[in-house]
Amino acid sequence: MSTEDLFNEYNKGKAAAMTVMDEFYAADVVFHSGTGENVCGLNEYKKHNSELYNAFPDIHWTVEDMIIEGRKKAMRFTLTGTHKGAFRGIPPTNKKVTIRAISISQSDAGGKIIEEWHMYDTLGLMQKLGVIPKPEKGK
Repeated sequence: MSTEDLFNEYNKGKAAAMTVMDEFYAADVVFHSGTGENVCGLNEYKKHNSELYNAFPDIHWTVEDMIIEGRKKAMRFTLTGTHKGAFRGIPPTNKKVTIRAISISQSDAGGKIIEEWHMYDTLGLMQKLGVIPKPEKGK
């Protein structure tokens, strides 16, 4: 299965995403979130992603760019979805959001991801959800 296959499964929804993670991620994967949180182990990683799908059930992943060198992969991708469930303590807003992100992953010799780093526009997301006000133009 390729990275494209992974994201095709992610775009089928939560159940498909949880299933395909077993094929792509090592049992002891370490995920470094853009929020500074570290998630250790596949079960915790699935829980972390499950919360994302609960908050944005129609989430759609689009890979914009990818560079692979040896066992490392860098990707630039876009997430879109509607905020229908609680997200990090924020009640549903029913707002459609677009989040841009960058990910770097490291795979083992068998091709499973053992470590992954994500950075995304947290401030922009919070502004789109209305949690943090956008600055007024000209100020």
